Amino acid sequence: MQNFLGIDETYTNADQSRVVIIPVPLERTTSYGKGTRLGPEAIIKASSYVELYDEEYDYEAYKAGIYTASAIDLNGSVEEVFERITGKFSQFLKKKQFVIGLGGEHAVSFPIYRAFHQHFDQLSVLQLDAHSDLRDSYEDSIYSHAAVMRRIYELNESIVQVGIRSQCVEEAQFIKANNIATYYAHQLYQGGLNEDIINHLKPNVYITIDVDYFDPSIMPSTGTPEPGGGLWYETLALLSEVFKKRNVVGFDVVELAPQEQVYHPDFLAAKLIYKLITLKLASDRD
Repeated sequence: MQNFLGIDETYTNADQSRVVIIPVPLERTTSYGKGTRLGPEAIIKASSYVELYDEEYDYEAYKAGIYTASAIDLNGSVEEVFERITGKFSQFLKKKQFVIGLGGEHAVSFPIYRAFHQHFDQLSVLQLDAHSDLRDSYEDSIYSHAAVMRRIYELNESIVQVGIRSQCVEEAQFIKANNIATYYAHQLYQGGLNEDIINHLKPNVYITIDVDYFDPSIMPSTGTPEPGGGLWYETLALLSEVFKKRNVVGFDVVELAPQEQVYHPDFLAAKLIYKLITLKLASDRD
């Protein structure tokens, strides 16, 4: 893989870069459409066409340095692979760098988040997703993509879900029983919920973005698309407020399953990642 944004090596030093991007092309438990293992490479390839200057913030975030790590070795048992993922992210968090994960299926968010959980207090998890992913297990796996938020919840009960529009009754019951802050997609279309969402977040925030959160009209390249999802500007309006009012410590983007001759979803994911990097560094600058 080339580096994210295809930037000059001057801005890609592993130790001096403010931002680190780690590809995690794991795909073991996808249950409908396949191809998430190809997501990180497609995002990085598309990123070379993202403009480096952000007109909204009058800022070139890449100059703070963005290092693209090599993909993690995914051979071995699930437990072994997850330990490797957690260790890799911890390696850079120890150096106070801003670390981003590229999936792969959503299951990778658990070992990624676990590293942040070990490094930060007063931490909430903001999940943008079409699915609750709160099953205790799915298809005989507690580490399924459909159970990832249940595993995260077991580490940290402070999770906030946004954009949900597909879940089983057991997940709905679990949400109600545990008073989980869940904002369904049909509620979002009524508007005016961003402040309430942010009020549920602790001072530090980790964000996990399953791209099926977005409406299939702009994000068809995902294994389990659901109608009625988020659009570009309304999503950025929420995320920009989160970055302004909370300390975002890192994030992941998962579940892109690229399709031949359908490039705009890859570019959307790449531009989203760079926009969030800009939001982070611009907020630090201010």
